[in-house]
Formats: sequence, C-alpha cells, structure tokens
Amino acid sequence: MNSTTSTIHLHSIADMHKAVGISKPKHPLFSILRFEDFPKPALTQRTKLISGFYQIALKKECPCKMQYGQTPFDFDEGIISCFAPKQVSIVEKDFAFAKKGWIISIHPDFLRAYPLSQKMKSFGYFDYDVNEALILSEDEQQAIEIIFGQIEREYLLPIDRFSQDALISALDLLLTLFNRYYNRQFVTRQNSSSELLNRVENILNAYFIDAEGQKMPTPAYLASQLNMSSKYLSDCLKQLTGQTAQQIIHDKLIEKAKDILTTTHLSVSEIAYLLGFEYPQSFNKLFKNKTAISPLEFRQSFN
Repeated sequence: MNSTTSTIHLHSIADMHKAVGISKPKHPLFSILRFEDFPKPALTQRTKLISGFYQIALKKECPCKMQYGQTPFDFDEGIISCFAPKQVSIVEKDFAFAKKGWIISIHPDFLRAYPLSQKMKSFGYFDYDVNEALILSEDEQQAIEIIFGQIEREYLLPIDRFSQDALISALDLLLTLFNRYYNRQFVTRQNSSSELLNRVENILNAYFIDAEGQKMPTPAYLASQLNMSSKYLSDCLKQLTGQTAQQIIHDKLIEKAKDILTTTHLSVSEIAYLLGFEYPQSFNKLFKNKTAISPLEFRQSFN
C-alpha cells in the first residue's frame, strides 16, 4: 500500500459527522444525512476509512465511473452501497461526494434488541465490494427514495418511545427491497451472467489440470480470480444456478474424481491427495454425499 495513505478510524457516528464537517447527530446511534449538505472534502492524501457501524448510501449524480462485476458503467442516478462495521474503504485525495442522495449510519447497538440485528447479518450485500453496488431502475429508485424520505422525517422528529421502533420498521423494509433488487440485478444482465458462468467453469477446469496435489480451490480463490468479493460471487451463482460457489466447486471436484476413477488405477487415497484432500475419509464422505455411493463402488460399476 502507498506509504502516504493515512488511516481514519470512525468509532462512532459522531466521529463520522465530525470528520466530514457536519453537526453532531440527533441520536448517538443513528443518523441520516443528505449528500447535498456535505461540505467539499479536504483530503490531502489517499485515506483508508474504518468505521464501527453500518452505512447505507443512496448516491445520485455520482461524479465517478464505477463497475458492475467486470463491466464499467457511468452512473448518474441510483447507486446503493452498503457497508458493515469494520469494513475498510479507501478514498483518493481527489474524492468527491455524490451531489445528491442520502447516507444512513446505524450503530450495531441501535439494532441489538430487534430481530433486524440478526437479519442484517444474513444480507450478503453488506459484504460486497464497492464495485458491486446495486444499480437501481427508475421505478426502484422512486420506491427507495420514498423510504429514505420517511426515515429522514422520523429522524428529525423529537425522540419519543416510538422513534426507534418506527426507524427499525422502515429500515427493515428498505433492506428487504435491496435484497429483492439485488436478486433482480443478478438475473437481468444475461450476457454478464453467461460470461460469469463460463469463466467459473474455465477457472475450475484449469485449476484441476494444473494444481493436482495442491489444496482444493476455495470460494475465496475463485472470487479472487474473478476480481469479486466471495459473498457477491456466491450470491450471484446462487441466483443463477441455485448453488453457491462452494457447491459448484464440489460438483466440479466430483466430476474430476469420476474421470480419474474410471480412467486410472490410482487408489482412492491417491486420488484424494491429487484433488487436494488432506484425509481420504473427507474425500469419501463428500463423494458419497454427492453420489450416494462410495468412490470404490463407483469404480466397480464401470468394471
């Protein structure tokens, strides 16, 4: 990493407000801000940001080019980005905020007594990379903006015993819609989807040819070869094929094992080693789970 990169730890939402030059939040564990109210950032060097809270941003008129998977797009409207606590983001010294939109900041303690606290952990998009942002259609953006507006109005009201419940309910609806729209995004880009599946196939084929005796490929390895986050890749593959990256890897591994079992006289232990298993028992267990018979029984069926 560049030696001139500075690091800013935003432990609280108040820290974030102070860092961008905004007045203190009305609630110590929750805030919603409009990008048009942000002052121009005054960064003098590349900066690494680490926050201790969730952030949800709707960016409009974003002065930058972003990527969806491996495809660059110019976005003028409707970009959703979600970040979980302790995630690291890096901004360059010429960074500029979106000209319009909102950013919601939520400390985990704000959610602690609510089911949404666990539900948020199941939403994969909080672990996606920045270049895997959600791209909204016009209708989706209008629906989302209504909810952001409701959250903003509730936030600006005097705090009472119903405030937190009202904000949590609106957040739950907002995040559920994000989940729906992400799944739509995975399936509507057919060319990108077909290309992704072909690339996954090619990477795994090459791995099993060149890496015999090495550890079996992992979802993290596959994602790194595709320049994607592991969570985004698995969610995308799950939508496209009904299987996660791990399941697809296992299926490819079993196909390779079947080829070896039927074309060589290698023992099951030797095959397990070639495929990256530390213990033959693990290979036997996976093979039987996938095929309902043992490797030896499969070989014998061809004799």
